[in-house]
Amino acid sequence: MSRRTARPTRPTPPADCPCGLSKPYDECCGRYHSGAAAAPTAEALMRSRYSAFVTGDSAYLLRTWHPRTRPARLDLDPGMRWTGLEILGAGDGSAFHSTGTVEFRASYRGGSLHELSRFERVDGAWVYLDGDFPA
Repeated sequence: MSRRTARPTRPTPPADCPCGLSKPYDECCGRYHSGAAAAPTAEALMRSRYSAFVTGDSAYLLRTWHPRTRPARLDLDPGMRWTGLEILGAGDGSAFHSTGTVEFRASYRGGSLHELSRFERVDGAWVYLDGDFPA
C-alpha cells in the first residue's frame, strides 16, 4: 500500500461571485484573482479580497497588500466559512484618488468582522494598507 501526502487544495471557485454583486465569479472578482484585470476602485479591491478569503487565494491577498504592511506569509484557516459581505460605506478610492476607505461587515459561520479598511495606490494599482475595527 502506497502512502500519499495530501496536498492542500483551494476550493473550487463558486459560480456566483462571493463578493455579493450579481455577477458570475469569472466576470467579477475571478478576473482580478487570475490577473486578467486590476481592481479599478478601492471598493472593487476590497470585494475581491473578501472573495479571495472565501476561495482560499492567499497569493492574491499577499499580492494586493501594501508592501509596507504586508506580512511575510499568510496562513488561511481551511475551516473558516465566510457567509456574506455587506459594504457599509466607502470614501474616495475611485480612479481619481490615490487613497480610499471601505467600511464593511464580513460574516462567517458563528460571527462577523466589522472593519474600516484603508487602501492606497502603489504603481497605479490599488492595495490594502491596513484597517481599524470600529466599536
